[in-house]
Amino acid sequence: MLSQKLEAALIDQMNWEIYSAHIYLSMSSHFAQEGLGGFSKWMFAQYQEEMFHAMKFFNYINEAGGHAKLGQIEAPQVSWETPLAAFENALEHEQGVTARINAIADLAVEEKNHAVGIFLQWFISEQVEEEDSVGDIVGKLKLVGDGGGLFMLDRDLGTRVFTEPTE
Repeated sequence: MLSQKLEAALIDQMNWEIYSAHIYLSMSSHFAQEGLGGFSKWMFAQYQEEMFHAMKFFNYINEAGGHAKLGQIEAPQVSWETPLAAFENALEHEQGVTARINAIADLAVEEKNHAVGIFLQWFISEQVEEEDSVGDIVGKLKLVGDGGGLFMLDRDLGTRVFTEPTE
């Protein structure tokens, strides 16, 4: 059973995950327009991953006796000055997601809701991977700058595909 406060926090996070997906879909479109198909493909895979996260929250809320209510999603930014600026924005966003999930985990501990705590452990571990993968690309972009290395990085990022995790 979910308290009203915990249910509201989970619903808010579900909607935040959908917003996150919109950010990455917007970045995918931006990179496609910039002729960076590999970057676009990487961001599209990230969009799919964020929607998977949102659906995990959606299903959990309903299974735990709550009501997963969809909220209004703010329109995301539509362009970035450089690929580095986009990935720095993505890293900052992921750090914010980590803080939000940690706050919900703290609330679950406070309310002694162990089931929610166990559910959130997957997301806590996932956020370590999220920040690491985006941070790695930020580092690579800083190394290559705007030169020919960008072409090679674009080709490398284009190999990413979203594979739904098995639990």
